[in-house]
Amino acid sequence: MPVETHIEDGIGVVVFSNPPLNPISASAGIPQAIEAALRALDADPQVKAIVLAAEGRMFSAGADIAEFDKDPAAIAAPARRLDDVLDGLAKPVVAAIQGGALGGGLELALATDYRIATADAKVGLPEVTLGIIPGAGGTQRLPRLAGAAQAARMISSGKVIGAHEALRIGLLDALAGDDVRAEAIAFARSVAGEGRRRSRDREISNEGGPEAIAEARGKAPRGAPGDAVRGALDAIEAGISQGFDGGLKSEYDIFDRLLVSEPARGLRHVFLAERAVARLPGLDPALKSASTQAVAIIGSGTMGTGIALAVAQAGLPVTVIDANSAALERSRSSVENTIARSVERGRLMEATGQAQRALIGFSLDMEAVRGADFVIEAVFEDISVKQQVFEALDRLADTGAVLASNTSTLDVDRIAAFTKRPQSVVGTHFFSPANIMRLLEVVRGEKTAPETLARAMTFAKQIRKVGVVSGVCDGFIGNRMFEEYLRQAYFLLEEGALPQQVDAAMEAFGMAMGPLRTMDLAGQDIGWSIRKRRAVEQPDRPYSRIPDLICEMGRFGQKTGAGYYLYGKGGKPEVDPAIDALVVEESRRLGITRRPISDEEIVERCVYALVNEGARILGDGIAARPLDIDTVWVDGYGFPRFRGGPMFYADRVGLPQVLSRIENFTGAYQGWAWRPADLLRRTAEAGTGFAALNGESA
Repeated sequence: MPVETHIEDGIGVVVFSNPPLNPISASAGIPQAIEAALRALDADPQVKAIVLAAEGRMFSAGADIAEFDKDPAAIAAPARRLDDVLDGLAKPVVAAIQGGALGGGLELALATDYRIATADAKVGLPEVTLGIIPGAGGTQRLPRLAGAAQAARMISSGKVIGAHEALRIGLLDALAGDDVRAEAIAFARSVAGEGRRRSRDREISNEGGPEAIAEARGKAPRGAPGDAVRGALDAIEAGISQGFDGGLKSEYDIFDRLLVSEPARGLRHVFLAERAVARLPGLDPALKSASTQAVAIIGSGTMGTGIALAVAQAGLPVTVIDANSAALERSRSSVENTIARSVERGRLMEATGQAQRALIGFSLDMEAVRGADFVIEAVFEDISVKQQVFEALDRLADTGAVLASNTSTLDVDRIAAFTKRPQSVVGTHFFSPANIMRLLEVVRGEKTAPETLARAMTFAKQIRKVGVVSGVCDGFIGNRMFEEYLRQAYFLLEEGALPQQVDAAMEAFGMAMGPLRTMDLAGQDIGWSIRKRRAVEQPDRPYSRIPDLICEMGRFGQKTGAGYYLYGKGGKPEVDPAIDALVVEESRRLGITRRPISDEEIVERCVYALVNEGARILGDGIAARPLDIDTVWVDGYGFPRFRGGPMFYADRVGLPQVLSRIENFTGAYQGWAWRPADLLRRTAEAGTGFAALNGESA
C-alpha cells in the first residue's frame, strides 16, 4: 500500500511510501491515499493530532517529473486538493521530514501546521529550474512563513537550503535527531490541544520584499527562459496584494500556462535525460561496479590538473605524474591557486580547501601509478605520445586497474592495442575546465569489457560528472558534431556573415557562447592541429581556410590576446576590423559575391548541421539514443537547456521541416556538406520523431 496509518496514544500517524524518492505521484495514487487517510484520522474521536511521515531516506523529492508530459491537466489537481483538505482539517498536523522535502514535497509540508526535520535535511522549491513555478501553494505559503524577501530569493533562484537555515527563517519549527518520526509524535502530543496553525492564515511580512523582488526580476534571464522566475514573482506579489486565495489563483494560472510551454518541455527533457544516460541499453543493470579508491593521472597540463581538482573535490586521493619537473610545479601551483581563490571567494571553507590539497600528490616517477585502481592518461593529443604512455602503463599499472585515455578525437581501439589488456582500456573525454564542466564522454572500445565500462560510469558519478557513453569514431559524439557546426560557421563567413554576427545570432538562440568565440576560448591552435591531421586522413572533406589564416597570424585566441577578436586586460572580446577585412578578402579570393545573411539562416544552418550529424551518429551506433546526444551538447557545449538539446529541438521544430530545409541547403553553397542522414530521412517520413528512439528511457 502506498499509505499506511496507525494511532499511537491519541496521535494518528500517516506514512506514505513511493521509493526511492517518494514523489507525490498522482498516477501512483499518493496524494489521493494521503487525503483519504487524513480524512479518516480527522474524523476519529480518539485522535488528537496527526503526524505526516514518509518511509525511506527522503520525505519527498516532489512531483514525478516523468508524468508532466503525459496528462498536464491531471498533474497538479490531486496535490492541490490534498492541500485544501489539510487546510480544512480540525486537528493539527505535524510533518516529519528526513533527508529532504523538495518542490511538491515541501509544498505538502508547508500545508501542515508544524514541521520537524532531521538536522541534515534539505528543503527548497526548485521548480524554476524546470521552467515552471510551484503549483500547489508554494508561492503563497512560503512567504507567510519566511517573509516575502526570503521567499522571493528562494523561489526565484530555486535554491535548496539546509535544515538549520530553514529553522532560522521560519520554515521549520524544530530539528530532530535520527528518529524524526518519534520526535514528531512527541511534538504532536505537546500541541494537540492548541488548535490549528495554518500557514494560509498568517500575514506576510513584506519587510525588504519589494527590494528583493525587484532584484530577482533584474537577475531573471531575458525572454522565455526567464518566464518562470518572473511568473513566480508575480504570484508572490499577487499573494501580497490579493490575499491567500487571490494569490493561489494567480499561482495556479501561471503554473498551468508554464507547464505546457516550450522552455519547460525542454528543461524537463534535459532533467530526465541526464538521469537516463546512466541506464545504458545493453549493459546489464545487475552489473554492480566497485567504486574507485585511488586515481593516478599521467600528464600535468591544463587538463590533467583540472581532472586532479575534480577528483579531489569528490574526496578521492589522486597522484599527478609527469616526467617534466617544471610542468609538475606549474600544476602544483595551479592547484594551490585554484583552491586558494575558491576559499577567498567563500566557495570553500578553509578546512575543505586544506583537505583537497592533501588529497592531491605529485610525482616525477611513473612507478607512482602503482596502487591506483583508475588511471587517466592526459598527455598531448598525439597518438605516438599516447603509445609511449600506454605501453608503460601496461607494465606498471596494477592488475585490474582501469586504463583511461582523455583523448578528444583519437581512436580508443588503437590506444587499447598498445596494451596486452585492451579489455581494461576506456576513453574518458573530459571537457575543459575539467574541474567545472559536468560532462564526461565515456568511450567504449571494441574490446572494452562491460565491467570496465560500468566502473568508468560509476567513476563519473563519484566525481559528480554526467557520464555519457560513446562508441569509437573520430571526435566521438560531441566533437564529431562540433566539426559540422564549425564548418557551417566558417562557410557562413565566406558567403557574407562576419564573426560577430554569427556569434551574436547563436547566443541569441541561447548558446552559452557563439562558435567563433568558443574556438578563441579553447585555443585556435587546437582546431588547427586537428584540421591538419584530417586534411591528410579525409582529403575529400574540404575546410574553410579562414581559421587557418588566423592561426598563421599567430592569433590563437584569448591566450595570445587575439583570435577572431581582440582581448584586452578584462578578456572581453572586441571586434577587430583586420579580421573583418581578412574574411572579406577570402570571399573575394574564392570568387564569392558576398550577400546579406539573416540571423535565422545562421541558426538554422548551425543547428541543423548538428541535427544531421547527430542522426548519422545514431545510425552508426556511436550514440545509443537521441537523449545521449542531447545530454552531451547541453552539458558539454553550452546548448541551451531550455531548448532540450539538438535532437529534442529538431523534434519540436518537426523533422519534416528540418529535412526540407536541409534538402534546400544541398542546392546552395557547399551543398555537399548537407546530404541528409538516412535516419533523419526515414524518421521524418515515418512521422515518428527522434523521441521514439529513446525507448523506455524517454
